[in-house]
Amino acid sequence: MGPGRRTLRGVELAADRVAELAGRPLGELRRRDVAIALLSVAPEDALASLPGIRRGLVAAGNPLSASFWDSAEAILHKISDHEATFGDVHGWLEATGTEPTGIIGLHVWEEPSQRSPLQEEMHARLVSYLEERLAAGEIDPDKLTAGDAKARQEYLALQERWMTTPLPDGRVPMTVLLDEQDEAFLADWAAADAESLSALRSMLQTVGERPVPADELQSAAARLREDIARPGWPGQMLVSFSGRNAESLPQADAEMWLTLATSVALPQGDPLSEEDKEFARAMEWAEDEDLDFGDADGEPGDEAAGDQPDEMSAAMASVAALDHFDWLAVMSALVTGGPGTPASAADLARYVRDFDPGEVPGLAANDQDETEDEDEENAEDAATGYEYEDFDSADFDDFDDFDELSIEGLFLHVTAMWSVLGAIDEDDRLTRLGWWGLPEAMQRAWTEQ
Repeated sequence: MGPGRRTLRGVELAADRVAELAGRPLGELRRRDVAIALLSVAPEDALASLPGIRRGLVAAGNPLSASFWDSAEAILHKISDHEATFGDVHGWLEATGTEPTGIIGLHVWEEPSQRSPLQEEMHARLVSYLEERLAAGEIDPDKLTAGDAKARQEYLALQERWMTTPLPDGRVPMTVLLDEQDEAFLADWAAADAESLSALRSMLQTVGERPVPADELQSAAARLREDIARPGWPGQMLVSFSGRNAESLPQADAEMWLTLATSVALPQGDPLSEEDKEFARAMEWAEDEDLDFGDADGEPGDEAAGDQPDEMSAAMASVAALDHFDWLAVMSALVTGGPGTPASAADLARYVRDFDPGEVPGLAANDQDETEDEDEENAEDAATGYEYEDFDSADFDDFDDFDELSIEGLFLHVTAMWSVLGAIDEDDRLTRLGWWGLPEAMQRAWTEQ
């Protein structure tokens, strides 16, 4: 247990109640057991309960340590004063010596209410292992409480070894947890694709027919074939994004154009990790070694393509950092605006800033469902006396501010490639070809993943 969970108000804990919650006799309680019990009630009640709990443990021959009780009082006061962050509370819990570290390698533990059965199982197994190591004298919780860097490093190393060591049944905890995490991410992404696709199609139905501008398509396709036949920007950038080579692109004008336009939103080069996507969004650009990507059959991106791998890496990073909300905001503005709609990178960032999903058919209903769920949860909290404590909101306030310049930077390569495709003109305004083709390409991107 830890921050971000329900707490019961108006309850004073006794030592026997702590033992009951932990399922152990008083003489066998661990610091983690006491910490979890203290965090399960309001901080004022926990502070009032501290002396009685301590006396009960002393009487049972299990006094714990002065540093633990001092740290408990300090963190509870900090919580009561609304000064505690998520890191403060979880760090205190981890310092008990038997609470797993929140992040181990690439794995992040979910909060208890959100853990899958597999996460719950592995977390419980790791807690049991840490209790064994504590009993063997390999973990010193007083040093952890004091912030000893070496003790902290050894504590983490102990957990990492367990996470990467096969269990008796052959499973490796880290491997099975990351596999499950990947599956969950793919499922969430597919759900986001489906929701965004539905919303876009609703917009297109409202707008009505968007005829294919045959002359513009033919001219754009001819220019693209010339660009692709030459090394360097812009042709090889588009080919690299598509994951194809010049010979494998469709022969028909519309199919070739849509294939390249789709790859602008859904690059088919080597996929970037979620860590790289977050980094790219936060920093706008990324280090080449972090975002190095390949291509199919040794085509563009190697020395034969020989032009600008750094620019390609930056472009791939930028596009990968754009999410469903960003693309849906842009499509909403362009679809409803029609030919002539401003479409520079700055314009696209502004559309993202001003986008209201509640105005999009299909999404508004989902927002209503979420609001109703939230109302039901609040009603349940009021009826039971439980509430969710939020210790970490102050930590993340700075990240809630919309960074329009960064979003504009992410769209720079998008608009450059749209210009080459003929989707926007020399004045960065949407063309008839773009009005027809970009929504079609976006539908493919949200269908093909």
